[in-house]
Amino acid sequence: MTKREFDKIFKNEVLPQVKKNELNTIDKPARRQAYNNSVDFYTKDGILTQKQFNNFIIPNNFLTK
Repeated sequence: MTKREFDKIFKNEVLPQVKKNELNTIDKPARRQAYNNSVDFYTKDGILTQKQFNNFIIPNNFLTK
């Protein structure tokens, strides 16, 4: 899986759930945690490699919209 594919899944499936819990403000720590947890889950499930685990970081636009 590429970073682009992973980010698309995160944006469409995980980020909307995180946004539901936000109260009139962007919760950047919660978004970072959700992204990191997703990367961790995909790595443990064998979908991402350890190298990808070490290099995937949340895109800035996920922290501002």
